Amino acid sequence: MAKMLVIYKTPADPAAFDRHYFDIHLPLAKQLPGLRRYDVSKQPIVNMLPGETPYIVATLYFDSLDAMRAAFATEIGKACAVDRRKYAPDDRVTMLLFDSEAM
Repeated sequence: MAKMLVIYKTPADPAAFDRHYFDIHLPLAKQLPGLRRYDVSKQPIVNMLPGETPYIVATLYFDSLDAMRAAFATEIGKACAVDRRKYAPDDRVTMLLFDSEAM
């Protein structure tokens, strides 16, 4: 299973962020081809290390990194990337892509 972990810092306008994220971006992202699951963790999020506590953590699940790359190469995937920049500029988000195995 491959995952995309998206960590959002607290936005300047949380209400506007929430409206865009939950009303526009999330429904768009749920159309990604090959997406198996989409989880969103909202407050409270506990940061065990010093630093800013994330505002939202999203986890997207795909069968493989290749499937994820293929999904983001589609028109929907490209639209997701463009849309994300509307509500979360690059300096306000961290995205990690990785394979995982059950241990």
